Amino acid sequence: MPRLPESPRRLTIPAALRVLPDGTTIWRVYFAGGSHPTTWRDLRWFGPANARFDHHDPPARVQRKGVLYGAMEPITCLAEVFQATRTIDRNANAPWLVAFTTARRLQLLDLTGTWPTRAGASMAIHSGPRPRARRWSQAIYDAYPHIEGLWYASLMYANRASLALYERGQAAVPAAPLFHRALSDPALVSRLSAAAMTLGYRLV
Repeated sequence: MPRLPESPRRLTIPAALRVLPDGTTIWRVYFAGGSHPTTWRDLRWFGPANARFDHHDPPARVQRKGVLYGAMEPITCLAEVFQATRTIDRNANAPWLVAFTTARRLQLLDLTGTWPTRAGASMAIHSGPRPRARRWSQAIYDAYPHIEGLWYASLMYANRASLALYERGQAAVPAAPLFHRALSDPALVSRLSAAAMTLGYRLV
């Protein structure tokens, strides 16, 4: 049996809830330029892309399903977003760092405990082939209408808490951010330098 089997056609076990209370601070890095530019509070409605837990229906296209990736710490976002090149590029595609506090509580499926094993997967859902993980996300979305996203572990930064927010939870994103700066802002240089040193990434 592969370490990450294919998702079943129908999930029947109870969901393992991770409830984020109203006022939880979520960080994210997003791109204001590039192929799929967005704003700080917008979900990505194009997919599935190459991200691990996109629940969009193939083939890749704009659709009614949206996703927003975030984490509890800014360094986790930097580790995840720039993992392919291991270079924090402050300018390419106009990256921004944002933090916001949730406007209401969120119900997420917790992938960091025993649920993956009980469901027939494994903890390889965090590290196995991304297309297969995306199919698990699609099955989760279909099986649990009350689930608004996924709570998972960042493999790029010490298994720290990360989340993939489905469009079901979009109302939890507030009208105004708590923190919002372009990575090109000189005020972020020291913070980004420290993060790059911790991660072993380059900073350009």
